[in-house]
Amino acid sequence: MLQLYFGLALLLLGLTVGTLLERLHYRSIRKREHAFITLPTTSLKHAPDTEQVVRTELAIGSVVISVDYFKRFAASMKKMFGGEIRSYSSLLDRARRESMLRMKEACADCDLIINVRVETSTISNGGDSSIGSVEVMTYATALWYGNRSQHSHPVDLEE
Repeated sequence: MLQLYFGLALLLLGLTVGTLLERLHYRSIRKREHAFITLPTTSLKHAPDTEQVVRTELAIGSVVISVDYFKRFAASMKKMFGGEIRSYSSLLDRARRESMLRMKEACADCDLIINVRVETSTISNGGDSSIGSVEVMTYATALWYGNRSQHSHPVDLEE
């Protein structure tokens, strides 16, 4: 009986600490996203005004986020009955947004980021098929224009 209480206590601790850390991470993400709200980013392959581009650079952002034990437990329960595994959805959302922010932070002074691509991979925790961690890498081309004053207004990316 003591083992059952200990197991439940660990699950409750995982839920509490995991939820707190996730909320803190989302708060950090929202604050940093707001700081980069004016940096235009697109998945288009070609930029407007390509003749005025003076510098290009590969911009990369990468993050590995682990699943906490409560989410792993909840996901294993959900796998029995089927349906969306929401605990993994929030994990992937945080990882994608964090990797995008890290990419933008790597080239924070650029004028435009084009050709954005996102790659996701899972990292297993051993022999079983459960997800231990998820890695998300975002990469794109950062552009700097010669005449920076042309970007005092939003760039039209509707070409």
